[in-house]
This record gives sequence, structure tokens and C-alpha cells, in this order.
Amino acid sequence: MAIRNIRTLGDEALYKVCKPVTEMTGKLSAMIDDMFDTMYEAGGVGLAAPQIGARKRLFVIDVGFEEPDPHVFINPEILEREGEQTGTEGCLSVPGKHGVVTRPQKVKVRALDRDMKEFTLEAEDLFARAICHEYDHLDGHLYTELVQGPLQDDVEREEE
Repeated sequence: MAIRNIRTLGDEALYKVCKPVTEMTGKLSAMIDDMFDTMYEAGGVGLAAPQIGARKRLFVIDVGFEEPDPHVFINPEILEREGEQTGTEGCLSVPGKHGVVTRPQKVKVRALDRDMKEFTLEAEDLFARAICHEYDHLDGHLYTELVQGPLQDDVEREEE
């Protein structure tokens, strides 16, 4: 597998609407593996295809902090949104920054998995936040458009 270059704020690839995936190919399967490797290496919980320069309606998420829980979402559709959660959000494409964003508390999403099999799942809390965040990338939007107040600098904690 390979670590891909993550596109950052200002890169035009981040602002374009992505195209649906029509078939699983060996190249696409390898890209999905690379996306997970890139996300893990960068310390993220999600990564969308446009963040590595691919205009495909595809993202990966893993919010399993104690044990891996990887998910692939191809051609996702958010079917339902419920409630509200406000919290700090960051993005691998906006390094060194974070901001306060309000997202749904729960979402119901339909997508294809990496075998191109349709599934529906309900997510809440951080998982719901990550789905909404990555879904926005597929339509050329960044969380910075939703930030309440100014972006804040991440502060590295020094080891004591």
C-alpha cells in the first residue's frame, strides 16, 4: 500500500463535485487501501477521495479508537438526519486548525461497500459527525464553511 499526498486548503480538487463510482476495479480497490493507510498515517478518522485528488464519490472512516472499525462508503446518500451536536472539528486538508461545527447527532446513510454491495446504517455521535464531514467533501465543501467563529490553531501538547 502507499501513502498518498493529502490535498490542502486552496487546492482546486477540494472544491469540485465528485462523480459516482460505477464499478470496482483493481485500481480503485488499491486506492481504497491507500486511503486507509494515508488516513491512519495522518492520524485522521476519515478521508474522502477528493482529499487525495480523486473526483470519486467515495470516503473511508474508522472511528474505532480501541479496535479498528474501518468503513468504506461508495456513492453515499444521507437519508435521515436527527438531532444536533456541536463540537470541535478538524480536517486533514486543513492541517493545524480546528473549529466548532454543529452537525446532526444521528444520521442514516445508504451506500455501497467495497464489494459494491448496498448497505444502510445508522450512526450517531462522532461516527455521524465523520460521515457528514466526509460527505460534504464529495460535494466540494469543507468544514470551514460551517465553523462558528474563527478557526483556531491546534496546540501541540509538550511531553512533560
